[in-house]
Amino acid sequence: MPPPGAPPAAGGALRVLLIDDGAHRVSLIRDELTRQGHIVVGVIDSAIAVHDCVRSLLPDVVIVDAESPSRDTLEHLALVSATHPRPVVVFAEDAAPGPMQQALAAGVASYVIAGLNPERLAPVLQVAIARFEQDRALREQLGEARTRLEDRKVIERAKGVLMQEAGMSEEQAFGHLRKLAMDRGERLVQVARRVVEARDLLKPRS
Repeated sequence: MPPPGAPPAAGGALRVLLIDDGAHRVSLIRDELTRQGHIVVGVIDSAIAVHDCVRSLLPDVVIVDAESPSRDTLEHLALVSATHPRPVVVFAEDAAPGPMQQALAAGVASYVIAGLNPERLAPVLQVAIARFEQDRALREQLGEARTRLEDRKVIERAKGVLMQEAGMSEEQAFGHLRKLAMDRGERLVQVARRVVEARDLLKPRS
């Protein structure tokens, strides 16, 4: 079993936090999870405590059992998604599109309507975890792309400073930045950022 909070291995035992949001079927879910070899780390009857419980109990998955997820529940799930993201599964009876869309916007990975069948629990959890990992990988890729873009902007600004202040060509400016980075054992963007900051410090204030 992976350490708490790490992505669970395929087919491994899961640490699960249950939330009873009014449907009162969590005992059925808990029994089925236990039968399948998973660990129920907590059962709460209010989503108000979900953030603290996720932080302290480190579940792999959060399951919400609801007739229709309440607004408070969705708000607290959104907070968890922003601060301690976990795969979240909602079992609901309300087939209206509104609650489902709101749940997905709050970071819910799987929204299951029309009854709770214990036999469906395992595949639902597998799909929720896979979707969560896919979304997380995409967010990481987007974050890395934004970082690379910001780094390029800083390097371009530093080149501009050297070209203007030291009369270098663009090629010379880039070569100078690269040599400084190699000599100091630093990343190119770190050296470029200091060049830009030094220029900004020397600028006379209006």
